Amino acid sequence: MMDRNASAHQPGSLELAYLGDTLWDLMVRTRLVKRGGRMKDLHRMAIRRVCAKAQSEALARIENRLTEEESAVARRARNAKQTPPKNADPADYHRATALEALIGWLYLTGRRERMDELMNAALPEDE
Repeated sequence: MMDRNASAHQPGSLELAYLGDTLWDLMVRTRLVKRGGRMKDLHRMAIRRVCAKAQSEALARIENRLTEEESAVARRARNAKQTPPKNADPADYHRATALEALIGWLYLTGRRERMDELMNAALPEDE
């Protein structure tokens, strides 16, 4: 875990997104497993929630709750130079990267409670 004042290597936006992608997937799957169901259904539901479009929509649900610092992390990641896959809408892909980087940043800076708060808002119970 990275200390908030650590002077060591500070990960870039895409590195944060790389970590955040795994954390998002873990949160989605944890929530689904707690609800229960057949593996085939759980897998289908997880796939729908971890795609770029779903992550872009999740970011939209929490954007108005972000602090200035959190918004800056998300904005830097959204604007990072990257080439989206051909099957993804570029705007959704960049916004998904922003969400993932935010999650990765919150995790690495030890702000787990805030991460959980935002992710609970990003993943409503009815999904």
